[in-house]
Parts: sequence; C-alpha cells; structure tokens
Amino acid sequence: MLESSFILLRELGVLQVGEQEEIRFSIDAYRGYRYVSVRRYIKTDGFSGPTRDGVTLTPEIVRALVPMLLALPDDEKQLKLGTIGKFAKRPGICVVATIREFRGARGLELRSWSQEKGWSKNGIWLALTHWAEIRELFKNALAAIDEVPDIDF
Repeated sequence: MLESSFILLRELGVLQVGEQEEIRFSIDAYRGYRYVSVRRYIKTDGFSGPTRDGVTLTPEIVRALVPMLLALPDDEKQLKLGTIGKFAKRPGICVVATIREFRGARGLELRSWSQEKGWSKNGIWLALTHWAEIRELFKNALAAIDEVPDIDF
C-alpha cells in the first residue's frame, strides 16, 4: 500500500441530521498517521458522498478534547456560548472547539485555525439538539483511537 493512500480503519458511528444528510465519525489513516474524522455526507439525486464540511483530529486532540466534552452538562440548554479549548494539530495550525450560534441554533463547532491565515474553511458544526449522540460518538472515538488496527498502514 502506498504511504500516501487514505485508509478507513474503523467506522465509529453516524449522526443523522436530516433525510439526506448525516455526519460520520471514523478512524482513518493517511500517509501513515491515524486520526479521527468527523465529516458531513449527503445523499441527493445528483450526488452521494462526503462534502467539504469536516475536520480531522489527531489522537492527541481526541485525548484532550473528549474529556472536556464529557465534563460539560448533560442538558444542552445549560451549555454556555464560548470556546471550550484550542488544540495544536501541527506547527502553526490548531483546532478550536466552540459552543456557538449559527442561523438561530446552537451547536458545537470544530474549526481549524492557522497562525498565517486565521480561520480555515476546514471545520464542522454539530447542532446541540443531538448533544447526547455527539457525546457518545466522541466517547467511542476516545475508546477506539488507541486500538491496534487489523491492517498495516
């Protein structure tokens, strides 16, 4: 297998957000590195597959972020707007986790930020109406991130 190949190592779960829209959580490998992928997929008459909406999280980010998410209140109505944390991804680039409003709804946003360019388009917004499911999917990611895969990558 080529070192630059993308490999799906494990599907962690799906967050159904509409009839034609879902967010998939998975553990993937690319260029020899493992990461958790949180990506929006759509199903329409003209296209079915992943969109550009998504973010990848290193194992270190998952180990730091998930306990913070699990420590937040169970009731999404008790969550306050603001930044949860800023997590280094690689030199000059980090992922910022924020509770924020978008189009009148509140959600968890995970977005990349670069020291050179500022906010990136790389990111995803997860509606807090699915808060219990979101927490469970991230809990699954934390439990699975250190598992030894069945295949070499």
